[in-house]
Amino acid sequence: MPKSLFERLGGSENVKKIANSLVDNHLNNPVISTRFKNVDTDKLRILADTFITSGTGGPNVYEGRDMLSTHKGLNISAVEFMAVLDDALNALSDNGVGQSEQEEMLFILYSMRSEIVLV
Repeated sequence: MPKSLFERLGGSENVKKIANSLVDNHLNNPVISTRFKNVDTDKLRILADTFITSGTGGPNVYEGRDMLSTHKGLNISAVEFMAVLDDALNALSDNGVGQSEQEEMLFILYSMRSEIVLV
């Protein structure tokens, strides 16, 4: 039986590192950092970890709001969305995730574009 993407990302320990790196990247990215000014970053880290874990075949069940509800009315631009993808790619790379898994993760994230950009 093939390993899940969650397992190939390195399991719980590495997914948590990826999620933390992703949040740090967002907070330091001048294109999108202002979007996170009034956000509880500890909660955001937990949600990011659970979201990645759940979405890649891991044991946690994501119980946060769906993508459309979360982003509706925020008027997120295509440029901001691409900044998020760049942050994700950097988080994956910085945490030793292989090229194939990076591509698979980016495909998953990009598939959510219609629920995030200009909704």
